[in-house]
Amino acid sequence: MKKLITLCLFILFSALAFGQTSLTITVKNIREPKGTIRVGLYNKEEDFLKKIYQGKLVKAVGTEVTVVFDSLPPGEYGISIVHDENENEVLDANKFGIPKEGYCFGNNALGKFGPPSYDKVKIKLDAVPVTQTLTMKYLGQG
Repeated sequence: MKKLITLCLFILFSALAFGQTSLTITVKNIREPKGTIRVGLYNKEEDFLKKIYQGKLVKAVGTEVTVVFDSLPPGEYGISIVHDENENEVLDANKFGIPKEGYCFGNNALGKFGPPSYDKVKIKLDAVPVTQTLTMKYLGQG
């Protein structure tokens, strides 16, 4: 137990010393183990869903994946995630604009008639690592 406390303190003080932290995102409810899970972080409201600050791609190999962003500066970050089942690098939608592939946002936020606002999806990072568990949603047929 003493070693665990020492390790936790070391991690905390290391993050404080370098002014960086980590974000761990677990995505649950993946419909099928195919395609790619595309995770985007946005550090400015005006860039949300337009210009990704940092992104990661992870193969959808089961019903759940975990993505870790290390060495993030403290601040606010919006999160958007897409299950790109056919790996065409876009969120496919039907003729009415309803997504045919899975998606989710930070804080499991939902929007009305479109994506949620940056304020709803953003999280605040400081020196302590943050974990988010997000649930993929599927509306249309894949």
